[in-house]
Amino acid sequence: MSVHKDKKTGKWYVSCRYDNWDGARKQKMKRGFETKREAQSWEREFLQIKSSNLDMTFGAFLELYYNDRKSRIKKNTFLTKKNVIENKILPYFKDRKMSEIKATDIIAWQNVIMAERDENGELHSPSYLKTIHNQISAIFNHACNFYNLTENPARKAGNMGREQTKEMVIWTKEEYAKFADVMMDKPQAFYAFEILYWCGLRVGELLALTPADFDFEKSTLRVNKSYQRLEGEDIITDPKTPCSIRTITMPEFLRDEIKEYIGMLYGIGENDRIFDFTKSFLHSEMRRGSKAAGIKKLTLHQLRHSHVSLLINMGFTAVAIAKRVGHESIDITYRYAHMFPSEQAKMADKLNIERGVS
Repeated sequence: MSVHKDKKTGKWYVSCRYDNWDGARKQKMKRGFETKREAQSWEREFLQIKSSNLDMTFGAFLELYYNDRKSRIKKNTFLTKKNVIENKILPYFKDRKMSEIKATDIIAWQNVIMAERDENGELHSPSYLKTIHNQISAIFNHACNFYNLTENPARKAGNMGREQTKEMVIWTKEEYAKFADVMMDKPQAFYAFEILYWCGLRVGELLALTPADFDFEKSTLRVNKSYQRLEGEDIITDPKTPCSIRTITMPEFLRDEIKEYIGMLYGIGENDRIFDFTKSFLHSEMRRGSKAAGIKKLTLHQLRHSHVSLLINMGFTAVAIAKRVGHESIDITYRYAHMFPSEQAKMADKLNIERGVS
């Protein structure tokens, strides 16, 4: 018998043996159960997990899924995934057995999620619905690929929502000049935005930059890491993809600006961050500067869009642009290939000429 009652405390405990991943025999003890039934239930689920028996509950399998995936993806990606799962999926399937969840159960869950409203009384956007569904499908895919689940009920049920194609909002060179002019009262913010606009870095890449990343003789900056602040902790990670590791040539005016800026940072070490703030500071400064300059508001990532669009407008190829900004595929670059507003008028003028209209 593996479930026992502790005579001193009056509570129940489990002492059981199991085979670990390499076949070695191990023992597990768990104390503090109020009832024998609770102890037996815990033991049953524990042994199901260890034997990869998909009679385990969805909640129990989720712990397996987290353990399998956590070390393979970036921390912020994992936390985003976990937040969606635990708020939108786990409450509905926690106590259901993995082997018994059918496509009809997924459809019923989808109907509930699609009827939900946010704090503003709005239905979830199609793209968010698609994101939620992708998470549950990924969990069942994992069970199929590695734990012998026979089919993915989420795939069989079909997706909900759709990926929205959003118009890319950018600043023209003239709009950015207005913004930069009003940002000069805060040097740290000004120089950060200069790098974002003229080099197209991701925000995490910008915030990880150190003096050692700059070669002012060659006018280059090196991108080989990314900064994030997660759960109150400063974290330096590898860039988003292997292609994100790159060396960017700066225009001369920017090289001179950053050289002057780093020279103003008293006591900074070669491997110290030159921008010792977080993304939230830049968000705040972006709002302030946009309002003061009287131009449309952008997100920080849309500065990257603006840089790519500027390069496209200057006539550079998708291959060259992808290499500069660290896109993994030129297909990603092509998504940015919208034109500045003035380009539409130029096209119309040239079409008039082709048709013979003066």
